[in-house]
Amino acid sequence: MTEALLEQGHDVVGVDAFTDFYPRDMKEANLSRARLSNRFSLIEGHLAELDSDSLVDGVHGVFHLAAQAGVRGSWGRSFSVYLTDNVFSTQRLFEAAARAGIRIVFASSSSVYGNADAYPTTEETKPCPVSPYGVTKLGCEHLMDAYRSELELDAVALRYFTVYGPRQRPDMAFCRMLSTLIRGDVFTVYGSGHQSRDFTFVADVVAATIAAMEAPRPASVYNVSGGGEASLSDVIRISEELAGRRLRVENDARAVGDVRRTAGDTTRIRRDLRWAPSTSLCEGLAAHIDWLLNSAAAGGMTRADVGTRRRRFTLAERVMAGRGLDRAER
Repeated sequence: MTEALLEQGHDVVGVDAFTDFYPRDMKEANLSRARLSNRFSLIEGHLAELDSDSLVDGVHGVFHLAAQAGVRGSWGRSFSVYLTDNVFSTQRLFEAAARAGIRIVFASSSSVYGNADAYPTTEETKPCPVSPYGVTKLGCEHLMDAYRSELELDAVALRYFTVYGPRQRPDMAFCRMLSTLIRGDVFTVYGSGHQSRDFTFVADVVAATIAAMEAPRPASVYNVSGGGEASLSDVIRISEELAGRRLRVENDARAVGDVRRTAGDTTRIRRDLRWAPSTSLCEGLAAHIDWLLNSAAAGGMTRADVGTRRRRFTLAERVMAGRGLDRAER
């Protein structure tokens, strides 16, 4: 997001608390290109403690992408962290943005839907989160509605559906799976592998988020989904085709709070913001592999090992579409 805004000629002020959720050196690596620009500045601090009014002074809009993420870690005593980092920090930003009269685009999550009653899921679907993390995101949406109604806050919530791609957090499934595939280690699948997600490439998410800031009269909530629903087993098969090697898999029990399926209806965002996803799952996975091969997270595999994966693209696309493969191949 930061680099996209800088490329468009904007000045960007970043805020990061550098929590220990994953190593700081990985976060610093993600910041390295932005730090080269004299139009980027960084404030290190926690949104629950910084002066929110000073943060938004003189800016034209706020992209609120900061949160304590992760479904599995949101249970038990760690829930207090989610309350502070997600709900309280967001409330303070809403207050400041309302006083400043500027728009705030808030990163919500498809986790607010839980196990939805209908697929693809529209924004009118009743939210029913099945994890404390999802509850905090829904709580932030309710706060947003209250500030919109009573204090005329200009705000938009984007319900992201399973974002993946270069620089993905190391705890997320794609990053763990692809790193494991590259190293030749064993990957643990929680559940049967038949659970499916609407995977959304990070560059498409960035484009949608910027579009929400620029729209003259956006709605309050939008789904941001890639339109490429696939099961984890599908993703493993495609990744194997792209990398030209097999993934060693072991199964474990389903993680508490993980939903069975997500699939987002994007009719509203296509109509209002003229946005649509443009990256296929196969293209996105290839980009994710490229990034891992260029990062310290990979190891154990050279670019020559995956040099034929572009030639495997057609087969990977066929796997994704379920076309041209007989039952034995599947």
